[in-house]
Amino acid sequence: MQPLHILLLIAAYFGILLLISYFTGKNSGNDAFFKANRQSPWYIVAFGMIGASLSGVTFISVPGWIEASQFSYMQVVLGYILGYTVIGTVLLPLYYKLNLTSIYTYLDQRFGNYSYKTGASFFLLSRVVGASFRLFLVANVLQSILFDALGVPFWVTVIITILLIWLYTFKSGIKTIVWTDTLQTLFMLIAVGVAIYYVSDDLGIQGSNLLGYVLESDLSKMFFFDDFKSANYFWKQFLSGAFIAIVMTGLDQDMMQKNLTCRSLKDAQKNMFWFTIVLTIVNFIFLGLGLLLTQYASQNGIDAHKDQLFPVIATQSGLGFGIAIFFVLGLIAAAYSSADSALTSLTTSFSIDILDIEKKYNPTDQVKTRKKIHILFSFILVLVIIAFKYLIKDESVIAKLFVFAGYTYGPLLGLYAFGLFTKLKVKDNLVPIIAILSPILSYIISENSDLWFGFKFGFFILILNGFLTFLGLLLSAILILIRRK
Repeated sequence: MQPLHILLLIAAYFGILLLISYFTGKNSGNDAFFKANRQSPWYIVAFGMIGASLSGVTFISVPGWIEASQFSYMQVVLGYILGYTVIGTVLLPLYYKLNLTSIYTYLDQRFGNYSYKTGASFFLLSRVVGASFRLFLVANVLQSILFDALGVPFWVTVIITILLIWLYTFKSGIKTIVWTDTLQTLFMLIAVGVAIYYVSDDLGIQGSNLLGYVLESDLSKMFFFDDFKSANYFWKQFLSGAFIAIVMTGLDQDMMQKNLTCRSLKDAQKNMFWFTIVLTIVNFIFLGLGLLLTQYASQNGIDAHKDQLFPVIATQSGLGFGIAIFFVLGLIAAAYSSADSALTSLTTSFSIDILDIEKKYNPTDQVKTRKKIHILFSFILVLVIIAFKYLIKDESVIAKLFVFAGYTYGPLLGLYAFGLFTKLKVKDNLVPIIAILSPILSYIISENSDLWFGFKFGFFILILNGFLTFLGLLLSAILILIRRK
């Protein structure tokens, strides 16, 4: 595959996105940017959310995980089902009842301003790092298959990547993204289907025998109940998956902003129901692709592992021009379907939660301020992605992403759990201290848990962190009750 082919593909792809942005961006203000005027069809939101949830991380890292972890990731995915059920039955009714633009406004109403700002700040940190992880992975692949050959430095690749996102989101934000995500999800799924076809055909597997081939392989072992101390023990991963879904979707402005564009609570719940079913199936398909890629690499003596497995086979193995072109298309689609909404949600949260623009600015100044913040976060993402180039060396990106999420989303989990399941009041000005100490204590415990208890937390760190935050809030509430007596 020649660099010219990739450049033409990228140009055509973004031409389509800019066209969608043009049609959705007419007469758009902050209400369209933040909430899409609450007019999005639920089925469009549901389909688009699949791509946003999977992202370039799943597209690259999940297939590359099979060699070391088999199908253990499905234990996490099954946990998602429980998590999404909680979102649909507990969180969505709350958000619609309060008519929220930013979901962190709930913390202000429940606890106070310190809690509100703390929750929003942890989201901003989580989403900046999470979006940068995802974009770093894609920028790295594009660098190796295209821009290195053209002599373009990595930092220029990153700037181009973020600039393209900014171009089609700066005008209408979430209103545009609801529709572009749908297109990008479609491209991503087509790319996976094409890859499965090419690889399975080369391995001599007939279409009707494909599922049987996958299930009969030793690499498709899915459930691990043997060692509860292990990081891939079923109940650890299942419960971690449930809580990851709750915090990375239900307590995440990025994902919830899409749900809140639906016309009603009932539509948002239908969106969540069908999204859950399709996402579970799609993740299994990604793992199946990973198994086929691993077998193909083994049989053909290809030395590619983890995040390099899929890119190397798709672009350098000689399987043909078709798989290469669809791989690049799917990679771009998967990456941008999550990155564009991340940039929009960061702009939304900072505008509403940190600057209070709806309260402190007139309508004209609100739009001007929002546009400046949009540029600011574009710049921040560029800097963080470039920094990752020097920090991330060998481990699969998806593993790093989930571990990091355990530290940054844990305080949000504890705050919402305490707010929803107790009626106790807390010392609001202590909440930032509790939210900072909880991840620190979680890190210390996690780093020493194997030595102290013979137990590895893995993704389970999220639950520990949330529990410590909950415990800190409970102690704060007890102090208030003692003082009253």
